[in-house]
Amino acid sequence: MNDIATLFLAGLAGLLLGAFFFGGLWWSLVKGLTSRHPGLWQFTSLMVRMGLTLAGFYAVGGGQWQRLEACGSGFVIARVGGMGLDAALKAFRAVVPQHRA
Repeated sequence: MNDIATLFLAGLAGLLLGAFFFGGLWWSLVKGLTSRHPGLWQFTSLMVRMGLTLAGFYAVGGGQWQRLEACGSGFVIARVGGMGLDAALKAFRAVVPQHRA
């Protein structure tokens, strides 16, 4: 496969890994707030997210630092994008009145 296409796919995989990791972090924090055992939720979530993310990095990298770098860049872009999305949602909620049922 073309080198540029391979790096693009590695970056896309990193983006998906980042969305999984940080989305899972958000989910576990929300779930932990209402759980009887929040520490167990956090620890289990950390182990699952970390294990799957590291396995994904290992699979995507394939022993090539260029692919690993592209994957890491996608991961960071997912984090920055998530922060931007969170800020946009907070700004939207501040402007638009919430209807209560």
